[in-house]
Amino acid sequence: MHGQYIRNIDRKLVSEEGKFLWLSKGDLKAETESEIVAAQDQALQTKYYATKILNTETDSKCRLCQQFEETIDHIISPCPILTKEQHINTDDRVCAQLHFNICKDTEVQLYYKHWHEHMTESVETSQGGKVTILWNQQVQTDRTIPNNKPYIIIRDNEKGTYVT
Repeated sequence: MHGQYIRNIDRKLVSEEGKFLWLSKGDLKAETESEIVAAQDQALQTKYYATKILNTETDSKCRLCQQFEETIDHIISPCPILTKEQHINTDDRVCAQLHFNICKDTEVQLYYKHWHEHMTESVETSQGGKVTILWNQQVQTDRTIPNNKPYIIIRDNEKGTYVT
């Protein structure tokens, strides 16, 4: 199964300009890069891999939902159990990286060099007080709406404007 990602690139399923950009610009730990490459090649130790590639006599159904083959594609997308539990954690980490980059661009003091070490604070203010960044703060609205707690709100203190 090794080489799946490269075969997909050859079939033009991945954009030319962005196919390896994450390796040079991703600011990832070596262990993380290694896991991503293994996942791209469909070479992680899933139950499907053990059954079909290693020829072990195991059930290849997902160990959590028991409904579908435990493949990489199943784990990262449709597993109903993982989707419920991991969706919030994944969103939190993606938004934490955005938060880190926004803090860096708006001159908020950062205590760590890399985004994966960054700890989000509920309120951050840039040097000079030009920008305030709110993390996971509920927005007061005149009517009840279900999604009134965006991950990041940026307030331009000079203009009095907000961006979510």
